[in-house]
Amino acid sequence: MGPDGYLNQEGRIPNNQFGTKNSYEKGLEAVQAGRYEQALSFMQEHIKTEGEDSQVLNDIGAILHCHGRSEEAIPYFLRARKLNGESAEILWNLSEIYLATGRPREAAYLFDEMKKMKILNVDILNRTANVFLNQNNKAGAIEMLLQSLYICPKQEILMPMLKVIKSKRPKIAFFCGGDGMNFLNEICEFLKERFEVRIFDGNNEEQLYELMKWSDISWFEWCTNLAVIGSRKPKVCENIIRLHRYEAYEQWPVEVNWSNIDVLINVGNSFVKSALIQWIPDIENKTNFLTIPSGVNLERFSFIDKHRGKNIVFLSNLRLVKNPSMILQCMQKLHYIDPEYKLFFAGQFQDGSLEQYLKHMVNALGLQDVVFFENWQRDVHVWLKDKHYVASTSIIESQGMGLLEAMACGLKPVIHNFPGASEIFKQEYLFNIAEEFCQHILSDSYEPVQYRRYVEEKYPLKKQLAEINNIFIQLEAKIESEKSGKMPYNYSSTGVKDKFSNKPDMSLLNVL
Repeated sequence: MGPDGYLNQEGRIPNNQFGTKNSYEKGLEAVQAGRYEQALSFMQEHIKTEGEDSQVLNDIGAILHCHGRSEEAIPYFLRARKLNGESAEILWNLSEIYLATGRPREAAYLFDEMKKMKILNVDILNRTANVFLNQNNKAGAIEMLLQSLYICPKQEILMPMLKVIKSKRPKIAFFCGGDGMNFLNEICEFLKERFEVRIFDGNNEEQLYELMKWSDISWFEWCTNLAVIGSRKPKVCENIIRLHRYEAYEQWPVEVNWSNIDVLINVGNSFVKSALIQWIPDIENKTNFLTIPSGVNLERFSFIDKHRGKNIVFLSNLRLVKNPSMILQCMQKLHYIDPEYKLFFAGQFQDGSLEQYLKHMVNALGLQDVVFFENWQRDVHVWLKDKHYVASTSIIESQGMGLLEAMACGLKPVIHNFPGASEIFKQEYLFNIAEEFCQHILSDSYEPVQYRRYVEEKYPLKKQLAEINNIFIQLEAKIESEKSGKMPYNYSSTGVKDKFSNKPDMSLLNVL
């Protein structure tokens, strides 16, 4: 066993590395003679007299496995790993034992660490996928095969296998309006690797309903008109609505037929939820309500460990809810203290009167040489390279993705304390009045590595996708249970909906 084999080709156990240990050596000799029970007795005696040793525990596990007692071997490998977590041999043996005993999920939990040790290979991934398939776990199988392809993309034989597995999983339809796809691109690409996916491109209710009937799961991005229309059609599939922020302050949620909605995903903080509850006090009894923050694709936003500078950015289209007039008041005070600081707006004006006002106030406050309107930036990570601070004065945000993306690039966040801000950001990033804004900017505290790490730990894209994948896996189980006439595991015997687990199985997503 092991990547190079615990037992060598002649079937002999390697020489021990611990000097003279009579009972252990007797055990090795007994193994070579094929006297396994005697070998186990000698090695267990060694443990009693000399104390637990990772190599001896590993050897006992290997003997038990080779003697057809794999279940008994597992505790020995676990104890060996606890004593020596850096042993590639022990880790490999444990993964093999898990596969041999039909525990592919436990094996998959080890793959991140095996990857770090550079012992993970396509063979064990493909074999794990096969065990998952034998257990009818299509989700687990597809994750293993995707990771196998990630390591070795030239495995053409896997492509038809993936296609067949996807064809046996639920079909997914996405419905979004306006610029919804900007929020869905990464989610769609992720799910297209795992399911058959279609995106609604029709223009009437009949076409919308036809796509719903094709799908097993329909996802409505934004809780607005399309979600209302879909919810009011006779139920033909599982339905998901994802609510961002502004919809919670509008009348749309009241018009949704929530009895036809299986999952409501809230991107926003608790204040967004409170606003929604004002419209629908019993929303959590009507559907499975989950909060899943958006995640930052850290590969798209490269980090630069820069020194303090004097360029401040305001990343947002300019409308009243973003409260851009407040940032001008803050800049006026900062400019009085240090006239070298500059503010760069990156966003389009979405209100003519606001545009007129802001440009007027820039001149009225004497900021025309330090405030610049640079429109929306397509390659914002490139544009941010020579910037040092990211500021926000919004009166409400669901999360503030632009802020998190800038932090991932190493910019220091300076954020007006909007309702729910302290749930998303550290208190040290927040300010209430213009004087505090200036204190944050002028402070000697400037730690780009910490800003990046904060995003890596709390809001990586991988975490968001894992939680979303978990929803689809649970809905898949529900669909299959209904087809087989069995009660799905996440529903009670009374038929009342229980909350979906919000703990994703990250072990199956280490391909990302």
